[in-house]
Amino acid sequence: MDHTAHHSGSVHDHAAHEGHHDHAAHGMRAGASWGMAAKATLHCLTGCAIGEILGMVIGTALMWDNVPTMVLAIALAFLFGYSFTLLAVRRAGLDFKTAIKVALAADTVSIAVMELVDNAIIAMTPGAMDAHLSDSLFWSALLGGFAVAFLITTPVNKWMIGRGKGHAVVHAYH
Repeated sequence: MDHTAHHSGSVHDHAAHEGHHDHAAHGMRAGASWGMAAKATLHCLTGCAIGEILGMVIGTALMWDNVPTMVLAIALAFLFGYSFTLLAVRRAGLDFKTAIKVALAADTVSIAVMELVDNAIIAMTPGAMDAHLSDSLFWSALLGGFAVAFLITTPVNKWMIGRGKGHAVVHAYH
C-alpha cells in the first residue's frame, strides 16, 4: 500500500499516531479488516494488471505463442507489482536493499495467487489465448480474470495481514 499520505518526511512520526499501539498490534492481532485486505489486494492488483496487460499486449502484438506471452506477462506483473511497494517504502526512507526485502515479503504471495488465478482463467477461457487485441474476448477474459483473482486474493491477504505477514510488513514503514 502507498502510505505516503501518512507523512511528508522520510522519518516516521510516531507522535502523529496518538492512540495507535505498536505496529504488531496495529490491526493485526485481532485480525485484519476486510477493508485493509481489499486495499492491499487492490494495490497489488494495480501493479499486476499493468504488467500483465503490457505483457499480453506485447506478446500478442508480436504474434508470440501462448507460453512465451504468458511468461512475459507474469514476469512483468511481478515486476510492476513489486515496484509499487518498492517505490512507496523508498519514499518512506528505506534504503534500496531493505526496500527490496520489504517488497518481496509484502507482495510475493499476493502476486503469486493473483497470477495463478488470473492466468488459469485466461488459459481456461476457450479462444482467449488466441484472441487478438481487437477482440472483446481477449479483454473480457483478461479483465474477468482480474476480477476473480481479486475476489480470491483478498481473503488470502486478510489472513496474511492478520498474522503480521504480507502487506502487514509495509505497515512498519508508514
